[in-house]
Amino acid sequence: MACQYFAPCDHGADSFTIAIPKVTFGRGTLAEVGERAQSLKMSSVALFTDNFLKEGPYIETVTNSLKKAGIDYQVFSDILIEPDDVCVDDAAKFLTSHDFDGVISVGGGSVIDVAKAAMVCAKFPAPVRDYFAPPVGEGKPIPGPLLPHIACPTTAGTGSECTSISVIRIRELNTKFVFASPYMLPDQAVIDPTCCESLTPKAVASTGFDLLSHALECYTARAYTQWDKVKNPNARPLTQGANPWSDLAATQALKIAGEYLIRGVTDASDHEARDQLMWGSALAGMAFGNSGTHLPHALSYGVTHLMHDITTEGYDVKSPFVPHGISVVVTAPATFRYTAEATPERHLEAATFLQADQRGASTADAGEVVANRIIELMRGTNIPNGLSGVGFTENDVTRLAESSIRQGRAIANAPRESNLVDLENIYRDAISYW
Repeated sequence: MACQYFAPCDHGADSFTIAIPKVTFGRGTLAEVGERAQSLKMSSVALFTDNFLKEGPYIETVTNSLKKAGIDYQVFSDILIEPDDVCVDDAAKFLTSHDFDGVISVGGGSVIDVAKAAMVCAKFPAPVRDYFAPPVGEGKPIPGPLLPHIACPTTAGTGSECTSISVIRIRELNTKFVFASPYMLPDQAVIDPTCCESLTPKAVASTGFDLLSHALECYTARAYTQWDKVKNPNARPLTQGANPWSDLAATQALKIAGEYLIRGVTDASDHEARDQLMWGSALAGMAFGNSGTHLPHALSYGVTHLMHDITTEGYDVKSPFVPHGISVVVTAPATFRYTAEATPERHLEAATFLQADQRGASTADAGEVVANRIIELMRGTNIPNGLSGVGFTENDVTRLAESSIRQGRAIANAPRESNLVDLENIYRDAISYW
């Protein structure tokens, strides 16, 4: 199936490029950060985190390690969940106000994404919005390397420690957009699964569904051979479509989500499950960092743009707020019902990895099989029932579609072409599932 899926196309790409950081995984590895910083010749470090973690044990472990290694550090912690361009510009000013020779980020995807984006704006001064593709920004290229960066995730979902991508909300537009460059890839990822032990069930569920959707979107994405060939090898994006490498990582991440997601959410003492989810998050990050996501993530940005009068239980964040993973998964069943019509065999394979019930199913049932398994996992982890569970009604469908249609690259990476009416239909089908 894989060979057939990646069959050559006229004028299509005939090669793919893989980039991942040096990855260290294991309990207690946060204590190694100082020695790893030494290996990258760091002597004065910008330590990025958030105010929730700043006084906690994970930052204490990292700073003690830096002190032991004789490395100076300054902390930047003014990072909120779902950071915006103003936050990035402030972080860039922080970087330029000191003579730093390295960056360490300790936190969830928001912290790591701000660190990546701020390094760009500090090294090559410009408002961060200039680096986003038109019509949001100017499509300004990142011309060269950034400071060395060690990324240390504290959640099991975003995979940002393994990608060259940053997701930032543009405050003026009140919407999240993505920009990327191979230069933004962290040099090292230090993944310590003990960081998952203190996460609330809702946080594990949200980040876990981000993991699942990253992997499922990668595996079902448009094949890299279907994208136009880019002659300049240095100009080829890593968000290049599904490829044999992303298949390897996505397959294992899907198997982990299928086996361990409910366990990790419902039992905080299940260290095996939470450790596996942390590893699955990294694998899914390696996958989508080298292929790109597609419709569920594109549609999620409409949700977080237009959310109102809602705050998800388990998060100490002002309303309105819908966690990223939840904003993705509330449309996922409807989306994969839609995309499965283009590549049903591919979707059935993914369903197998997720441990879906396929008894009596044919390729015509692929979308329903995938959707039913996602819904089963949603119900088993107390996720909101579709868009209605996060405050939307059918009256919001048109505005949601008009918002998300701006996510051009992700929409184009789906296996099935979509227009505004298609997006409206997916949102409509995602209002509720049970």
